[in-house]
Amino acid sequence: MPPSDASLPAVTTAAGASVSTLYRDHHGWLSMWLRKKLGNSFDAADLAHDTFVRLMSGRRKDGLGAEPRALLTHIAKGLVVDHWRRRALEDAYLDVIRQLPEPQVPSPEWRALILETLYAIDTTLRTLPSKTREIFLLSQFDGMGYADIAVAQRVSLPTVKRHMQKALTACLIAYQAHA
Repeated sequence: MPPSDASLPAVTTAAGASVSTLYRDHHGWLSMWLRKKLGNSFDAADLAHDTFVRLMSGRRKDGLGAEPRALLTHIAKGLVVDHWRRRALEDAYLDVIRQLPEPQVPSPEWRALILETLYAIDTTLRTLPSKTREIFLLSQFDGMGYADIAVAQRVSLPTVKRHMQKALTACLIAYQAHA
């Protein structure tokens, strides 16, 4: 059930419209739009809520302009992309778990921790330069050695090591932030 206007903070956008007014005027429409994109009302409700939370975070300094739905749609589209990316990562992880012998299957608590760590690392890898990300993936997921990566990427061995150090440091920072 959506919160009432009274439960929303009295935040005002740069354009002068209160978030509670925007919520009241556009939440239903946004939820319906998201339901069509996602195929279910539960995820749509979560992402509609997250859209307004993101709007209230105030990262956008120029206001909503004349078309608040355009901004809400822009924010929601980014959240939908993140939702599907997380879902694909979770599905891939669960496929691996299903292949494990029963004694090796992690508990639900460990699965949740592992997934959160994977999400953080995935987010981190997407922020790295493409060459760094590609070298990291060749090493960690394709099992290639540094010398083989250097040949395949037509770069020097020290360059591969530099990219790997950058990627591993970023992943370690992401892991520590979520541990």
